Amino acid sequence: MNARAAEANRERWGAYPLVMGGALAALTLSVLLGLPYWGGIAMGAVMMLGALVRLASGGRLAVRRKATDVVTLGGLGLALAAAGFILEFKDLVPM
Repeated sequence: MNARAAEANRERWGAYPLVMGGALAALTLSVLLGLPYWGGIAMGAVMMLGALVRLASGGRLAVRRKATDVVTLGGLGLALAAAGFILEFKDLVPM
């Protein structure tokens, strides 16, 4: 494999290895350490970071547009992190 093909293959992955590694870390936090809300917060933060990486680097994903990935990853990450914060600090939420 030449250098150009290796570079194209590396660009194609984009933010997804980051999100998968973060999902593994959040799952470890949730299951092994017994902190499910902090695991949700960590996964939401990693998804939002993945959205920023996808926005910055792009990649060559031909199935979806970059804007679709950024909005989906960012929105779901924000919702997951917000839900984790609300559940973790439910006594501080005015309801």
